Amino acid sequence: MSIHSMQFELTADQRGIYDQAFRFAQKELAPLLARMDDEDWCPPQLMKLLGENGYFGITAPEEYGGSGMDLFSAGMVAEAFGYWNHNASFVWGPHENLCLNNILRNGNAEQKQRYLPKLCSGEWVGALALTEPGAGSDAMGSMRTTARREGDHYVLNGRKMFISNGPIADVILVYAKTNPEAGAKGISAFIVEKGMPGYSVAQKLVKMGWRGCPTGELVFDECRVPVANLIGGENAGVAVVMSGLDIERAFLSMPFLGTAQRCLDLSIDYANTRQQFNRTIGSFQLVQGMLADMYAEIEASRAIAYRALMACNDLETGGGGRGDIHKLCAASILTVSQMALSVADKAVQIHGGNGFIWETEVNRAYRNVKIGTIGGGTNEIRRVIIAEELLRAAR
Repeated sequence: MSIHSMQFELTADQRGIYDQAFRFAQKELAPLLARMDDEDWCPPQLMKLLGENGYFGITAPEEYGGSGMDLFSAGMVAEAFGYWNHNASFVWGPHENLCLNNILRNGNAEQKQRYLPKLCSGEWVGALALTEPGAGSDAMGSMRTTARREGDHYVLNGRKMFISNGPIADVILVYAKTNPEAGAKGISAFIVEKGMPGYSVAQKLVKMGWRGCPTGELVFDECRVPVANLIGGENAGVAVVMSGLDIERAFLSMPFLGTAQRCLDLSIDYANTRQQFNRTIGSFQLVQGMLADMYAEIEASRAIAYRALMACNDLETGGGGRGDIHKLCAASILTVSQMALSVADKAVQIHGGNGFIWETEVNRAYRNVKIGTIGGGTNEIRRVIIAEELLRAAR
């Protein structure tokens, strides 16, 4: 890796992208947070608002209605959104990264022309469906959803669980086994549209965090999907999965960085104003120590998160799932997720009884960040990935 790629001082353009997204999120997204969290409410105008302001298709060419920028630029938006409204960032993120960017990277010309413009405009909501009720960490090996070829259609049968945006999605990138005997090498990827015969939403799940981010169980009961909606070829879905997972892990780190920074800023403000024993609590060394640790943890995590996301800029189609990039992306979200938990915990501690109240912002953050250790592959799986790559390289 070159010396240039190892430094992460933002360019003027990258700083500009972050600042613009930061101001937009402060004005438009921050006011939505309380109701989203309190009522598990997904703002019906949210996707249209984001589309109209150019926050979909950041990595897509202008011919599809996108901005033609890189993944790192999208990460700047994710960090800014995470600062002001973590919940809204995880309605935006699965659409932008898991669905839209996957179709952009792996779809053929016809598929991109058909789906990307409406995903970029926000007219259609996107999702990705990999996890199943009985297949989480072993999502590919234990996958039971199948797809059989019948003429010019594939017929899908199975269930998908914990699907972000699932209850509101118009377009879902779905993984199913076209050759069950081949295990992970028999998986294919399909674009499923809401309204296709045999597709339904079984339930909307109630979560302790990420409230207002519709998450659900999807059912495919003899669901007929045109052959033209197959992505990357039959039994070639593992390449789509693995490259997508590496990018997801790097991208997932960014809103957690934003949320952690928000927790630190709120804690600094509180420490400077809250008084006990006729002194601000920020004058006590134990509180100062927590603030110092929060700052150090965030800055260290930001370094690896930026490095991983920058490395993903050059990830070839079908790449990932192996080597340094696989290890680095796993290390990024492992580090950031643990940091976010630690920082949010300290923020609640500094806020004391107020931090334990449901409606305070640090409490909302505390409940949100736990999913970082679980979603996109648990921290236990991330450690396995890192260790396997380290041992393989040393052989």
